[in-house]
Amino acid sequence: MGLKMKKFSIIILSILILSSCKTEFEKIRSSNDPEKIYKAANKYYDSGDYRKAQTMYELVIPFYRGKEEAETLFYNFAYTHYNTGQYILASHYFNSFAKTFYNSQFKEECEFMGAYSNVEMSPNHKLDQSYSEKAIEELQQFANRYPDSERVLECNRIIDELRLKLETKAFEQGQLYYNLNQYLSAISAFDNMIKDFPDTKRAAEVRFLVLKSNYEWAKKSVYSKREERYNETLKRFKQFNTKHATSKYIEEAKAIEKNTLESLKNISNV
Repeated sequence: MGLKMKKFSIIILSILILSSCKTEFEKIRSSNDPEKIYKAANKYYDSGDYRKAQTMYELVIPFYRGKEEAETLFYNFAYTHYNTGQYILASHYFNSFAKTFYNSQFKEECEFMGAYSNVEMSPNHKLDQSYSEKAIEELQQFANRYPDSERVLECNRIIDELRLKLETKAFEQGQLYYNLNQYLSAISAFDNMIKDFPDTKRAAEVRFLVLKSNYEWAKKSVYSKREERYNETLKRFKQFNTKHATSKYIEEAKAIEKNTLESLKNISNV
């Protein structure tokens, strides 16, 4: 056999081998036999081949809708999306399962997974936190609906983690405004942070940064606005002193109060 014929034979053999690898899946997929496709889907699912299982389930959903097998089919179908990282669709299908099969033993699990799929999409705290907020809302709703569920502790733990992520983002936003000398925006951001996270461990630091921002804002204001804004700084100092008189920031806070009083005295003399 010549060299060219050998190469040709190898190519043909490779094509046949590749074709045979696809034969079983392709034959079943195109068989138009719902029972065969459904059994194959379950086989792929049990072996962890979730993408092939998903393809098969998708083909037979119309046929099994309303039948006995539908519950297992839709349950597995939701998990194929979760296990392949398609979390938006996973959340949708888990929630859809809970609404459709409201008497199912898997209803509670699927409601939890619908919320948890949003947790999986929660990004680094520097990025948009829409999915974190959605996850918190849905996990809280789950805990309210199933107060005796063993999953409530997990819900509370996750909510705390997500809220810390939101808190960190809020703090860094205020700090960024402060570093950019955008003091009014910094004050607003830090005030909102304290309002949204009243139990934050950074409360003393945040209120001190509000005081500093207010002082710098007053100091750099046009002359006609300084008296009003220095008085606001004194108000902020009193708030800080009332809540954090023993904090590590108190001495610097008192120095700001002293400088503010001197500035007001100078304005009064003028």
